[in-house]
Amino acid sequence: MSEPLSIHHDLAGHQFETTVDGDRAYLSYMDLGKQTLDIYRTFVPNSLRGRGIAAALTKTALDYADSMGYTVIASCSYVERYMARTEGAAEED
Repeated sequence: MSEPLSIHHDLAGHQFETTVDGDRAYLSYMDLGKQTLDIYRTFVPNSLRGRGIAAALTKTALDYADSMGYTVIASCSYVERYMARTEGAAEED
């Protein structure tokens, strides 16, 4: 991505979302209580795939969870892979 995304946190709707070139991409989560978020879906339209949008949404959601002291359950396979990649990279440092 050449320019930074504007990602909006819809707290009431439990989503992080962005619109690029008129198309909406989002990440959905459930607040399970007890400081736990279940991230269960990322959606990026075909026209926007391969531009790092899912990664940016995921990073923003995980940064939010971390700043609020939440534990994250990754029910979404993309988020699960993202977390495994970033944890592996952090362990190599």
